[in-house]
Amino acid sequence: MMLFPIKNPVLAQLFRIHRSAINETLEFNESNERLEFLGDAVLELAVSNYLFGALPQEAEGMLTALRSAMVKTQTLATLARQCEIGNLLYMSKGEEKSGGRENESILADTFEAYLGALYLDQGYEIVEKFLSINLFPLLEEIQQKQLHKDYKSLLQEQLQSAHQSPPIYSVINEEGPDHHKTFTVAVQINHQLVAEARGRTKHEAQEAAAKTALERMKKT
Repeated sequence: MMLFPIKNPVLAQLFRIHRSAINETLEFNESNERLEFLGDAVLELAVSNYLFGALPQEAEGMLTALRSAMVKTQTLATLARQCEIGNLLYMSKGEEKSGGRENESILADTFEAYLGALYLDQGYEIVEKFLSINLFPLLEEIQQKQLHKDYKSLLQEQLQSAHQSPPIYSVINEEGPDHHKTFTVAVQINHQLVAEARGRTKHEAQEAAAKTALERMKKT
C-alpha cells in the first residue's frame, strides 16, 4: 500500500508534522492538526457516501455502525502502518522514544491529516479513489467478522448471562489539548482491573477496553 503523492510541497510536509516537533525546533511553526480536522470530515463523507451506495437495503443504524468500524482509530492506524506513515513523521525525540511512531492515535491522526492534504492538493475525487483502493475493501471483512458490533454491549450481555455485575469504566488518563485529547480508559469486572485501552474519544477508548476484556475472558 502506497500513499498517493502530494504535489504541493508545503502540504506534503505539513501533514507529517506532529505537534511535539514544534516545541523542539524552530523549523516548524504549524502542526498537522488543522489538516487532520479537514481530513476527518472528508473521510466521514467519503465513507458515508460509499456505504450509502454499496448497501442500499441497510437501515441508518447499521450504516452508522459500519462507518464507525471503518473510521475508528485501529482501522486507520493499520492503514497508516501499511503506508509506513510512522517513518515519515516529524516529532520530538521524547515522543519518538516513547513509541510515538507506533502510537495508534498518532498514526490515525496523521492518516486523516494526509487525507486533508490530499483533498486540498487534488480534490475530493482523488481522496475517494485512494480510499476505494485502500479502505473500502475492508467492508467485507468488517461484516464477516462482525467488527462493527458494540463491544460494550457484548461485554455486558456476556456478564449478565453469567449472572455477574456489569463492568465499570473509568478514565485513568487524558493527554493533549482540550480540542485534541487522547483518553485512556480502564474497565473493571467484579472490582478487578481487566483491561486498559486508549482512544481519541472516551467512547472509543471504552469500546477498545471492552474488546480487550472480551478477548481476555475467552482465554480464561
